[in-house]
Amino acid sequence: QVQLVESGGGLVQAGGSLRLSCGASGRTFSRYGMGWFRQAPGKERDFVAHITWNGAFIAYADSVKGRFTISRDNAKNTMYLQMNKLKPEDTAVYYCATFTGAIVKAASSYDYWGQGTQVTVSS
Repeated sequence: QVQLVESGGGLVQAGGSLRLSCGASGRTFSRYGMGWFRQAPGKERDFVAHITWNGAFIAYADSVKGRFTISRDNAKNTMYLQMNKLKPEDTAVYYCATFTGAIVKAASSYDYWGQGTQVTVSS
């Protein structure tokens, strides 16, 4: 059982940066693979990035590769998403989630979700 809370969203101009945090409660946090997803109004929830429990494997959506960096600090029960060179297309609510298994890029493979944090990128 894990509770997740995202923070760090806000309004930023195109080309700027934000760092999102996902704080977790629960003693088993370190055993979970984790992911970031995002959802724009009227759109499906899309995969952004994934990191295994020990950080040994990382995956990114093609749309963010080279701009975003996922990381985690298990000692702090926290996962991060560093977002650089932001584009208006990155505007969405960003969610963190715990990985259940199987398909890394599929939302259905994640069980526990945070409430989301809004990221808005202006042009």
